[in-house]
Amino acid sequence: MQTGLETMDLSDLITPEAIVPGAKVSSKKQILQELAQRAADLTGLGERQVFEVLLQRERLGSTGVGQGVAIPHGKLPGLNSIFGMFARLDKPINFDAMDDQPVDLIFLLLAPEGAGADHLKALARIARVLREPGTAQKLRGCRDAAGLYALLIQSTESNAA
Repeated sequence: MQTGLETMDLSDLITPEAIVPGAKVSSKKQILQELAQRAADLTGLGERQVFEVLLQRERLGSTGVGQGVAIPHGKLPGLNSIFGMFARLDKPINFDAMDDQPVDLIFLLLAPEGAGADHLKALARIARVLREPGTAQKLRGCRDAAGLYALLIQSTESNAA
């Protein structure tokens, strides 16, 4: 039985404009603020609204999933479709991750309030792609937005095969 997870492409979630290469931040709060600002610019939502949703989710438990990866996420009213953004940090930061390792690869995911299962499928797909050792290693070695975008999209296609 197909769940739809296998067919979800990261290209459905992210655009080249939503890539942040080499973010220079020193804390979890700082990167969440920067991502909220950029997400607000790209979606037309309020920066404060995005930031508050991300903070509320982090209070439930860290979205640091391990192996240097975090997937902060939340649901927002006024959003028409699932929105993704990817950031590669210049230096890893403490993100209270499950494995206590610092984080340097962050995929932000915002979903409409009624997204339901699609939100969960997107989270699972992102986690699967970013936890591929080869993919994470390539993303860490890439310095420009176009290259990061290409790697994310390419890894989705090769994982779907």
